[in-house]
Amino acid sequence: MPGFELFGSAERKEVNDVLENGVLMRYGFDGMRNGHWKAKELETELQSAFKSKHVQLVSSGTAAVSVALAVAGIGAGDEVIMPSFTFVASFEAIMMMGAIPVLVDIDDTLTLDPKAVEKAISPKTKAIMIVHMCGSMGDMEALQNICDAHNLVLIEDACQAIGGTYKGKPLGSIGDLGCFSFDFVKTITCGEGGAVITDNKQYYINADHYSDHGHDHIGNDRGAEDHPFMGYNFRISELHAAVGLAQVRRLPDFLSIQQKNYTILREALSEIPEITFRTVPEGGEENYGFLNFFLPELEIARKASKNLKEAGVDGCFHYYDNNWHYIRKWDHLKTLKTLYPISEEVKSGLKYLQTKTFEQSDHFIGRNISCLIKLSWTEEKVKLRATAMVKAVTSALKSVK
Repeated sequence: MPGFELFGSAERKEVNDVLENGVLMRYGFDGMRNGHWKAKELETELQSAFKSKHVQLVSSGTAAVSVALAVAGIGAGDEVIMPSFTFVASFEAIMMMGAIPVLVDIDDTLTLDPKAVEKAISPKTKAIMIVHMCGSMGDMEALQNICDAHNLVLIEDACQAIGGTYKGKPLGSIGDLGCFSFDFVKTITCGEGGAVITDNKQYYINADHYSDHGHDHIGNDRGAEDHPFMGYNFRISELHAAVGLAQVRRLPDFLSIQQKNYTILREALSEIPEITFRTVPEGGEENYGFLNFFLPELEIARKASKNLKEAGVDGCFHYYDNNWHYIRKWDHLKTLKTLYPISEEVKSGLKYLQTKTFEQSDHFIGRNISCLIKLSWTEEKVKLRATAMVKAVTSALKSVK
């Protein structure tokens, strides 16, 4: 999956441009730059890649989700519906705004179940956050219809799904706001970085100001800029943007490699009749960053996961027993272990997690194996990996019968 596997001369050139002029900050120092504005260039490239009118670079994917919530006016006491299967950052970002994460079940897309979303809507609900986990999407049309019917903001956390599409539209560009991560283990990387994309001009202006202490970025004297409202520091550096600029230009090649490697593995595993694959909604295309499949029951999946590790097949995850991507093991979030006091409103809003169960999510995550797709594999390595995976899974199926 990670673009860092194929770092080369293109990345070095962009980074050297920044080092040679010595300006690592994305704003100001106009006279010293020798015409190099890497963050601005990357934003332009991402506008084209995501078919989006506006892009604001930020310091991480977590920052992107936080900024997206803030610019949509989501804050104290508001409820945001999110999936039980995601990275902890989705939960953290909502809480950082003083809002309340309302977790609901996923379905066989491994993303939000629209029926569960509909049931969770309350008078406090302000947004629905779909998380495109492991490179694919949920039923975006159904979720958009729910948002339209209830006047809710639709936020796409597409941090793991750059390059995926739904009915011809890039993931992240379908909702009101889209969020991306370019950390070290994403399909394209800045080392650390993220982006908020939107077609809503006011949301973009808000993101531009909010991510840089409220600066309005009017004129060429940073010290004289106005501050229409409060903001914080979620800036990306020119060094990070330089790496991302080279990487985004290589994105089509990365996606092609991922699809090729994914296809070899999927075709091999398709020979095992007990395996079913994650559902991709009609009109959707994964970014092929992960291969996700289901086994008949939890204990078979656990045995298969153990077998894969023992066979040296790395990067295959059984999220049911994972501390960071599934609500079942999020004890520090369920019990609100923080360094500072949490508002009574949020404490009260999160009490449901003490007793809430997610049987439907357990049903899918418990049986799921999620295998990342690397870019550096040779075709021979992929085929050897496919053989080892088939053997490990077949052995697991036999051992539990």
